[in-house]
Amino acid sequence: MVRPLLSHGPQRPFGLLAAALAGLGLLAGVAVVVQQLRQQAPIELPARLRRGPAPPPQAAWVSPLQQLQCPRPDGALRQRLQRLQQRLPGQVRQLRIDPSNYGERFQRDAHGNPLDPRPSLVVLHETVYGLSSAVNTFLTHHPDDNDQVSYHVLIGEDGQVVQALDPSKRAFGAGYSAFRGRWVITNPSMGGSVNNFALHISLETPLDGEDDDLSHSGYSTAQYDALAVVLANWMRRYGIPADAITTHRHVDLGLERADPRSFNWQALQQRLAALGVIC
Repeated sequence: MVRPLLSHGPQRPFGLLAAALAGLGLLAGVAVVVQQLRQQAPIELPARLRRGPAPPPQAAWVSPLQQLQCPRPDGALRQRLQRLQQRLPGQVRQLRIDPSNYGERFQRDAHGNPLDPRPSLVVLHETVYGLSSAVNTFLTHHPDDNDQVSYHVLIGEDGQVVQALDPSKRAFGAGYSAFRGRWVITNPSMGGSVNNFALHISLETPLDGEDDDLSHSGYSTAQYDALAVVLANWMRRYGIPADAITTHRHVDLGLERADPRSFNWQALQQRLAALGVIC
């Protein structure tokens, strides 16, 4: 935090100086100086010096959910998703992941600027390996920062929903990252991240995707159903718009991530429309 160069604290040093100079007949002059100092406002550094650096340029995010033509209402799909909405709260598997793999949402950045810690962005991921592998990783203590990772929610191939972390906490889903020129710097010696204002959700990768190929066979109907229900809840709860649902690939500033591969945006759009949160 930048502190004023001159404080409004106790004026004892000036009082001692005045007493010392009184015998020399200079008290009147000291009083004038003290009064002038008291009237001065604290010296603040310019705002441009208090702000941290902006993230580097990245490609513009154009939401596929808004580029696609809105689908016609599908009554059968709506009924299926509404039934899932009713059942899902009692079926969510809750984890207690290791504290090394998550943190509290920061109220101030590394430069002392106030932050809004409320989630305003959703980042989509995939596990690459099986669901159990991701769960084991989150449960394992990682003293090295480079190994620490977590998402808020995991969705298995069978549609199972696993809540790894409460949305109020900061998941370590995207390290060096930004979205639409926004990141949060929590370490002054490092770049920023979207984690402080993001929610992270990851789909279990199919077996043929456990590699570094650019694509795989895709995600199941059950996964898209569960994903849409979770997203609809977050969108309503936090006021997150459809164009703030993005991918790990897009926010990653290191250009190393490709997830979620083979994602079907139209399948998600149809479900969010059926749930009444878009279109």
